[in-house]
Amino acid sequence: MTVVRISDDSLAIACGADAVAEAFAAAGCSVERVSSWGMHWLEPLVEIGGTGFGPATPDDIAAILVGTSLKAIGKIADHPFIALQQRLSFARAGLTRPLSLADYARTGGWAGLKRARAIGANRLLAEVLQSGLRGRGGAGFPAGTKWQTVANAPASTKYVVCNADEGDSGTFADRMMMEGDPFQLIEGMAIAGLAVGAGQGYIYVRSEYPRAIAKLRDAISFATEHIAPFRIELRVGAGAYVCGEETSLLNSIEGKRGEVRVKPPLPALEGLFGCPTVVNNVLTLAAIPHILAEGGASLYDSLGIERSRGTMPIQLAGNIRHGGLFETAFGISLRELIYDIGGGTFSGRPVKAVQVGGPLGSYIHPSQFDLPFGYEAYSQADALIGHGGVVVFDDTADMGAMARFAFQFCAAESCGKCTPCRIGSTRGVELIDRIRARPSTASGRVGAVESFPQMHNARKVPSTRSDDLTLLEDLCETMRDASLCALGGFTPYPVRSALRNWPEDFGPDFAR
Repeated sequence: MTVVRISDDSLAIACGADAVAEAFAAAGCSVERVSSWGMHWLEPLVEIGGTGFGPATPDDIAAILVGTSLKAIGKIADHPFIALQQRLSFARAGLTRPLSLADYARTGGWAGLKRARAIGANRLLAEVLQSGLRGRGGAGFPAGTKWQTVANAPASTKYVVCNADEGDSGTFADRMMMEGDPFQLIEGMAIAGLAVGAGQGYIYVRSEYPRAIAKLRDAISFATEHIAPFRIELRVGAGAYVCGEETSLLNSIEGKRGEVRVKPPLPALEGLFGCPTVVNNVLTLAAIPHILAEGGASLYDSLGIERSRGTMPIQLAGNIRHGGLFETAFGISLRELIYDIGGGTFSGRPVKAVQVGGPLGSYIHPSQFDLPFGYEAYSQADALIGHGGVVVFDDTADMGAMARFAFQFCAAESCGKCTPCRIGSTRGVELIDRIRARPSTASGRVGAVESFPQMHNARKVPSTRSDDLTLLEDLCETMRDASLCALGGFTPYPVRSALRNWPEDFGPDFAR
């Protein structure tokens, strides 16, 4: 009987994978639902004996089975999109059934946890520090340093929390890991618990990921004996973007309003329920089992550039021909990712901008496409790596409108606790509208807000666009330096980069 392997990843299902699987089953084939290879432009991707066919439809089945299909792509493992990767975290992608303990064990699962138990917490922490692993969710803080802080904290109760509230535009690696290889995340959390002395873990998942939630519930149940005495519970968020910030997330788990806590104290010292807590995102924790396997820490440390060590699952999205997940060592350039790997824009038009790091990341100009993908290089260029999302825009994009959207997004998602974020984001939308609405030489009128009686100290003379630009710069500086969390603090990145690189999109007569 012919064995046909088709992904049950959410994206594959959205593209029609269930219908293709049913048609193959009706044709007498044995169908296995596996994790996704991450070649999203080819979904639904069908694999028979290692050879891929995609994007497949039920009408393609007869030709696929007799070997005459024009949708054959050859051996999937040899496809350039796969062959050029350095897969560590996603080494099982496309190869295993997500909820099969047998598949997981056969492909090296539990080896990291077994060795961690054998070497003990101190050596375990030393190897995580040696690996150079940094948080893959935003700021890139060294994971080993955070773990060491929690391990040294004097407390009888400690926690490990997985931040699976993936909400950045163009990101899907967390979802793919939770849906495709959930045992790897669970193993990483159990190792973290062993390292810091925590007996309880929580996974906080956004409600928009129903398949990931279902997979995790089953996986946690199946893995209970493997990770005992460590325990894991699942918590589902209500879709607030700000709950991706670690202290807001902790408040939400505790049943409180999802808003930012003032730091200090740091969650590593006073986190969940007032106890020392490790908070890492999915990709950070999923990297741990490989690092703890024999020789994994030294291999991880050998990859990358500067203090950006190991691999990063980069997510290619937006207006791109070959969108998907591409895991590689730090140091690759955007030019390689967009053109050599991604195949350029889907529309065929020139690339105008690339946003890296989610909706709060800078817009990268084509002149910067040779910048090496790494925390240090991007920080020096006033940009962010974030969660590794890369969203491509062609030359039809209006970057003035995108700058406005950054403020609008912040205003909609702000928890409201701090004034720079809550008020500054709304004032930012008004400023962008004012700047784009009039020529640079024209004087405006006194703003509506400035005219309110309570604004008696506000300037009452008409402002020019130059005045508004100065005010916009001041506003960005205030939000960056005074916001309580990254939502308000990072919003200036897309605004400033859009204004710096595409001033013409802020007005037809805008002078560089």
